[in-house]
Amino acid sequence: MSRPCPARRRQILGALAAAVAAPPLRAQAALRIVCIGGALTEIVYRLGAGDLLVGTDSTSLFPEAAQKTAKVGYARQLSAEGVLSLRPSLVIASAEAGPPAAIEQLRGAGVTLVRGATGHDVDTLLANVRLIATALGRDAEGQALAAQVRAQWQAVQQRVRRAADAPRVLFLLSHVANNVQVSGHGTAAHALIEAAGGTNCISGFSGYRPLTAEAVIGAAPHVILTTTQGVQTLGSEERLLAQPGLALTPAARARRVFARDGLYLLGWGPRVPQAVRELAAFLGTLA
Repeated sequence: MSRPCPARRRQILGALAAAVAAPPLRAQAALRIVCIGGALTEIVYRLGAGDLLVGTDSTSLFPEAAQKTAKVGYARQLSAEGVLSLRPSLVIASAEAGPPAAIEQLRGAGVTLVRGATGHDVDTLLANVRLIATALGRDAEGQALAAQVRAQWQAVQQRVRRAADAPRVLFLLSHVANNVQVSGHGTAAHALIEAAGGTNCISGFSGYRPLTAEAVIGAAPHVILTTTQGVQTLGSEERLLAQPGLALTPAARARRVFARDGLYLLGWGPRVPQAVRELAAFLGTLA
């Protein structure tokens, strides 16, 4: 596993240091946790602390037990009053959680707040495992989970073949009706594609942009990567392939569509080694 650059290491270590500096929470029976961020919620469950959750955000859908917790809304559109109504003693929130005013309200209310590190790489994932384990007073469980995920990641990366003519992959995001977007650099999808031995066939920008026929035809993807939620939003795989320009691509002609749950593909949580292995097998880059 490659080491992150110095600036990235400082960012990750800074987030971990902030968590360690938070007041220790050792009385496990007294903890009432609200977790905001699907990947972070997965970590809480993997650490054996799922029974301490009193609320989660709308992206926290795995494991199934998370769907039965009280929901505080979308991570980026939180209401501090809604979170505080659950009387949490600890709030674990992703770096993207907001708006900032709601986060400041939570801090001002005296609730212990732990913010996750941000990034689409395994080093960030492992940092978040250690961060949450420390906040929960479950360091041994955190070390075990981090070691397991690291071993799984290294095992799959050793099997992924890298080639100059790597399969060209197009990621489509369509969770909102009549709004189909493609992913550029700096996205979870871009990182997943590269980890699986593919190449993101859309370049020249960061983040997401609306799908255009000209861009898609020029990109000539071999594989279309998307989420099952996106396929459901559009109605069917046929309607997905009928989007502007897609019918003229090698991927559409061969009906090469890889669709999985959004959190599984894009969450960069503890299941990411499995997601990478599945995608690599589909791309033909898994030895």
